[in-house]
Amino acid sequence: MTRLLTNHIATITELREPHKVLERAGGKPVAILKNSAVVAYLVPQEAVEQMDEHRVATMDEVMESLARRREVNQPVLDYLKDK
Repeated sequence: MTRLLTNHIATITELREPHKVLERAGGKPVAILKNSAVVAYLVPQEAVEQMDEHRVATMDEVMESLARRREVNQPVLDYLKDK
């Protein structure tokens, strides 16, 4: 089973009217299906603009986050060490 990377889907037939597909998706990416298999993703301009707002965390931010979560994560790590 293929994992979809979006909650919105459309068929190739529905792409005859792409404006309706994009309208229904509300600015989110749409998985395009043919015979129940994903053949493409349609990504509206709005979604691309939203992607610019994300950034990659710095190493200092990652280490700081790990330090904050250490007491929660450590029991899991100890458990997995024995497996």
